[in-house]
Amino acid sequence: MSPPVVHSLRQQIREHILEGIVSGRWQPGERIVERRIAVELDVSQTPVREALRELEALRLIESAPNKGVRVRALSAADLEEIYPVRAGLEQIAAELAADRLARDASALVPEVAALHRADRLGDAEAQVGHTVAFHRELVKASGNSVLLHTWESLGIEVWTALSIRWLGTRQRAYAEEHQDLIDAFLRRDPHIGRLVKEHVLNCAPRA
Repeated sequence: MSPPVVHSLRQQIREHILEGIVSGRWQPGERIVERRIAVELDVSQTPVREALRELEALRLIESAPNKGVRVRALSAADLEEIYPVRAGLEQIAAELAADRLARDASALVPEVAALHRADRLGDAEAQVGHTVAFHRELVKASGNSVLLHTWESLGIEVWTALSIRWLGTRQRAYAEEHQDLIDAFLRRDPHIGRLVKEHVLNCAPRA
């Protein structure tokens, strides 16, 4: 059926542009030319336009009449804004997931193991990927699909990667901090929601 194909194509284009922004192919303030992307990927301009619209909703790009689309020049303050929202969502998720993760936190364990390797190697890309995967599993454990959808709509992985690339924000020990959260779930810490909220806020870049 055509709708799923179009959706898949749009997502692929979106990921292509995201990768370009995160990797530095397009620098802050640089113009992203819709027609050029369409030619490069051998697609029509319609799905490219749709992908760009999604990225504008994430506030990663901006458009203006007669000026086209450009990568937003984000400041530490811009990047910091997302963290209180994310922290509030994850606090709720942790409270909803507390009983389930106290009984079985196995979904979180592989991400911490991967973070130990990433920390040891200083692999920033892997640190971002497994950190986001850990938090996604935490939110999924809440069993609340609306909460998960809202969390995913924030574009956590992209913002985390941009914080590291553009601002040099790095945590000291990703694996240890996330293992501490697993331990808190397993011991049924009554303050688990607050612990998760503080953990997220401590990851925020400082303006």
